[in-house]
Amino acid sequence: MVKTNRDRLVMMSMMGQVTSPGYPAIPAVPHQIDRDGKPRLLPSLGGIVYNVKVGDPVFGWAGDNIEPGVAIKAPDAGANEALNVFACVGNEAVVMSGNAKGARGVVTGKSGRFAEHVILHFAPDVLDQLAFGDKIVVRACGVGMTIDGFPSITLKSLAPALFERLGAEENDGKLTVPVRAVVPPELMGAGAGLTSDAGAICIQSMDRNALSKHDLDQLRLGDIVAIEDYDSAFLHGYRKGGVSLGVVSSTDSIKAGYGPGVTLLMTSPAGAIDPLPVEQINLSGLLDLDGR
Repeated sequence: MVKTNRDRLVMMSMMGQVTSPGYPAIPAVPHQIDRDGKPRLLPSLGGIVYNVKVGDPVFGWAGDNIEPGVAIKAPDAGANEALNVFACVGNEAVVMSGNAKGARGVVTGKSGRFAEHVILHFAPDVLDQLAFGDKIVVRACGVGMTIDGFPSITLKSLAPALFERLGAEENDGKLTVPVRAVVPPELMGAGAGLTSDAGAICIQSMDRNALSKHDLDQLRLGDIVAIEDYDSAFLHGYRKGGVSLGVVSSTDSIKAGYGPGVTLLMTSPAGAIDPLPVEQINLSGLLDLDGR
């Protein structure tokens, strides 16, 4: 059995508020320019999304990087940075105000630059009661977690309970982890060069033939994926032999260089992670989201 320092991790509260979608002041309001140079007007980051959830396809929606469920953000910049760094996928979230007070959900991902949201799953009846400004506490735990015998693997945004349910095993000095697909480094786009402790990195989706070739055209929100030849120990970037692993946390995008967002869970510049492709491994089953 793979062991961690779970019993020595700190659990503390981080709070955000349900945030409304917004548009930047530039370059064109409210339209975005798609990868073919055409102005498009589509729903995008933020808000309460009622009909897109973990387990749904990432492609085909009339939207741009849609975050399934609920997006939260702290009004203070420093507090939001802490929320984005310390909230981990699999952490419990509790509604502290409004009509849904007391309802419990779970962190399923994060969004990157221009939004800096933490993404939460709640049951449909809870979504119906939530409103913008409702306060939600995340019981953050996971940052600082290490795996015994694997000093070259760095864990990020990964709750201990989720790590245990991934079913990772030690084999010949490497950590074998089941994944839905393996992404080649040339398909990684927006988010490269930015922090891996918060935010997300996009799988570029301009070349649909490349997506199909690597079994990425059928990805679903919540799928666990590996990125080969990638080092995300500090910032995201190409490194031959490195391996990173994350969860698909937002839908496809219309913009060049963008696509489904992936929230990082673990990385090894030395290649100590051995991804094992399987038919299905998704947060919906790992975290029993259908039962929440």
